[in-house]
Amino acid sequence: MNQANKVNRRAFNITIAFTLLSTSLLTTACQDTGSGGGSQSEGLKLGTLLPTTGDLASIGQNMPVAVKLAVDTINNACEGVNGNTVTLVNEDSQTDPSAGSTAMTKLAEVDRVAGVVGAFASSVSSAAVDVAARNKVMLVSPGSTSPVFTERAKNGEFNDYWARTAPPDNYQAQALAALANKQGFKNVSTVVINNDYGVGFEQEFVEAFEGLGGKIITKGSPVRYDPKAATLDSEAKAAFGKKPDAVAAVLYAETGSVLLKSAFEQGLSEGVTVLLTDGVYSEDFVRQVGKTGNGKSIIGGALGTVPGADGQALQDFTALWKEKTGKELSAFAPHSWDAAILLMLAAEAADANTGEGIKSKLKEVANAPGTEVSDPCEAMKLVRNGEDINYQGASGNVDLDENGDVVGSYDVWQVNEDGGLETIDKVSPAN
Repeated sequence: MNQANKVNRRAFNITIAFTLLSTSLLTTACQDTGSGGGSQSEGLKLGTLLPTTGDLASIGQNMPVAVKLAVDTINNACEGVNGNTVTLVNEDSQTDPSAGSTAMTKLAEVDRVAGVVGAFASSVSSAAVDVAARNKVMLVSPGSTSPVFTERAKNGEFNDYWARTAPPDNYQAQALAALANKQGFKNVSTVVINNDYGVGFEQEFVEAFEGLGGKIITKGSPVRYDPKAATLDSEAKAAFGKKPDAVAAVLYAETGSVLLKSAFEQGLSEGVTVLLTDGVYSEDFVRQVGKTGNGKSIIGGALGTVPGADGQALQDFTALWKEKTGKELSAFAPHSWDAAILLMLAAEAADANTGEGIKSKLKEVANAPGTEVSDPCEAMKLVRNGEDINYQGASGNVDLDENGDVVGSYDVWQVNEDGGLETIDKVSPAN
């Protein structure tokens, strides 16, 4: 081969190598479109961070089931999201902030999900949301109700990577205060779990109940219990000992049952109505508290509030739930369904399987203006056609404000003497 041919061949090889390198870089760039959690080159990947063990397992174990029903519906009946099947990765929060933070880190950095339904306990969400925001993963909680999240969102701490389908406790606390006032209670004490959920609820309840003319007899010395305490006898005595008309008890199931059982065993709870909240809305909790010697529930007659479900999609979701699980619809299952549906609709609207894409469209698919639609397949169809939608959920209208909050309504529930739960009324926030 002469020198001219060698030079030409070398120039040809360099050109081919440069072309291949450019193509490789372009392909990589196309695969990485849309920064943040998830990958545009793959189908949408979602996660759950919900308590199937720990203090809130009695309520939380059905929440991942609702999310799976939503994902299965979108995959099997609605042609998936962005032309691909949605993948779901489940993690147990264990109702523990440390475990929840570790699980959220795995979901974001190992599984590389774009969105997560969770957490349930506010203390776990407080630990998880910073991990989610840092990794640009959209976190939608179906049940973390602490007002702390509203304040942090106002301060811009989450960069909009946070929303919830259950209303914050400043609304539920007002509703519980309205219920106490409606029952004619004048002197009420409080006892709460010592975390963001319990303390935030307590503060809002005290303000609302006093605003209605009531008296909080523990205001000067709030009763807040450590969920890791070996016994809760002194806390039970402090809450029930001055014979209030009622005790507003903001509890988790396992530890709360110990406290209420202690109040009974000390002879302090007779004639005192217990006012409960969403964290213990479960017949399992009532069984944990136990029965009297004549076989009646220790907390028979207790009243409570829980975020209600009254959305346009509730009837269809209830029928689907019963068909697939054979069970009665449980608390927060509609809120979990709605959280998952919103994440998938937002990804479709953004044409991106990333956390950033979901964040950019979440409020758009949840709020007006747009066609009101409750059927997920019909909603997907409208979004694919480029139309604006206003998704109407099973839990409610799921309109999200600038802080990612919804308002919602509240059911009043009662513990019957046999330990069963019954919804007996609805109540609105006091203010």
